[in-house]
Amino acid sequence: MTQVLRQLPPQPETKELLVGNEHSDDAGIYQISDEIALVQTVDYFTPIVDEPYLFGQIAAANALSDVYAMGGTPKTVLNIVGFPIKKLGGEILTEILAGAQSKVIEAGAVTAGGHSIDDPEPKFGLSVTGVVDPKKYWTNKGCKAGDVLVLTKPIGTGILTTGIKRLAVTDKQKEEVIASMSMLNKQAAETLQPFNPSAVTDVTGFGLLGHAYEMAKSSDVTLHLSYQSIPLLSGTEELADAGVIPGGSKANHLWLQEAVHYDPALSKVEQLILCDAITSGGLLVSLPKDQAEEYLEAMHGLSLGAWMVGEVTDFAGYSISVKA
Repeated sequence: MTQVLRQLPPQPETKELLVGNEHSDDAGIYQISDEIALVQTVDYFTPIVDEPYLFGQIAAANALSDVYAMGGTPKTVLNIVGFPIKKLGGEILTEILAGAQSKVIEAGAVTAGGHSIDDPEPKFGLSVTGVVDPKKYWTNKGCKAGDVLVLTKPIGTGILTTGIKRLAVTDKQKEEVIASMSMLNKQAAETLQPFNPSAVTDVTGFGLLGHAYEMAKSSDVTLHLSYQSIPLLSGTEELADAGVIPGGSKANHLWLQEAVHYDPALSKVEQLILCDAITSGGLLVSLPKDQAEEYLEAMHGLSLGAWMVGEVTDFAGYSISVKA
């Protein structure tokens, strides 16, 4: 998509557009007054689980996450539906929409409508509009040397969902990955509000290293990650060792090969895990060390996951460096 966008003529500069697509941010931000800016995003995909209600929940959580990653509050959503209604009937679509609505309500937002087309392959997602203070929003640019990196959900959803399709996961592993993907980043973002993060993104299709690369590149720094510090969903390593790795994760690994310096002790499988194509992952946050420690304490006090996974230095020849 980056290559495609480069072919377009530049659009007129608009001072109200505070965040566009210059740095592959999670959402756009458009200022409408001194106190309010709109946060806008859209995301949709094909089913990754068989249960329609759960698919709706996951798709909604994934789309809402972009607003949380910008420091915003979701307000309205529009459903985006591609569905073979004559082939599958309305009951399945009703379940998908009901699952999504449950997460929209949990987010404190409302569904304002949507659009559907007849499509041989089901697709579903949301266009989300939120609000944020135009003087206090987050982007994926601004990591500072001396910051530490915090991650708020385990990785491995791409590998686990591929394992679900291949009937290679346990019931417990399936429950864990679905719970992770359907969990909103609402509390993680709200708990972060009193702090001053240098940069924030959510971890989705480009994987942990892909989104870390976008942060590092836009900030002109190096992010140093420790594999042993990064939380993994149970079963991730075993499935990856057995070759259960989605094509998107392999594509991410290939895309990043010139940008990442891997510790020689890291296996190819471990590298692929770090590049796993994630659905509805957590927030990756760069913030000063003292604030990071307070944030971790606050998250753990709410029984929420949060892990210190690395640190930021001045640019050291690679955007990303990973030690075993």
